[in-house]
Amino acid sequence: MYSKFLNLDKEKQDRIINAAIKEFAQKGYDKASTNEIVKEAGISKGLLFHYFQNKKQLYLFLYEHMIDILMEKITEKINWDEKDIFVRYRQIALLKIEIYQIYPEMLNFAKSIYKDSSPAVKIDINRRAKKLFESSFNKLFSDIDLSKFKKGIDIKKAINIINWTLEGFAYQMQEKALSLSWEQIDSEETMAEMEEYLKILRNSLYE
Repeated sequence: MYSKFLNLDKEKQDRIINAAIKEFAQKGYDKASTNEIVKEAGISKGLLFHYFQNKKQLYLFLYEHMIDILMEKITEKINWDEKDIFVRYRQIALLKIEIYQIYPEMLNFAKSIYKDSSPAVKIDINRRAKKLFESSFNKLFSDIDLSKFKKGIDIKKAINIINWTLEGFAYQMQEKALSLSWEQIDSEETMAEMEEYLKILRNSLYE
């Protein structure tokens, strides 16, 4: 679907991606202007729509691109020798913080997606989010040590409880982050609070 764009040289790709992420992050989907994007990227509008059919396709590409970067950086740096699911979750959370520190506009874009209620993209984003969560979870947690769980416990339900709890925590943190800049977000405090949830879950579900 995006083959024409992905065949561009890396420098030109990055200019377009960075300009589009900046515009969508600042204004949201409905108010974002493709005129501003092409001006920032230094290309013509006709060229932008040669690579992407419309603004919506560009927006959805950027969402998938953001997830791809997160997954690429996480899979590169994660300690795959550590099989404990709670340690794995902690590693991933720390790596996400590190990635957002390197790519602050990505965090702003993620925040804008989270609060964007435009019906033009909401259903598509939710559909992609569900699919991407399932595929990324399978990739990141397929090798965890299940022997640590209490005997007789339903492993699938236990993992669901962990996921639902930490998804709820992430939702709470996203709500908090909406009104803050990266500099105002206390990552140490966030991780300390997450550790409390992990401790409760570990004590409840592990031997």
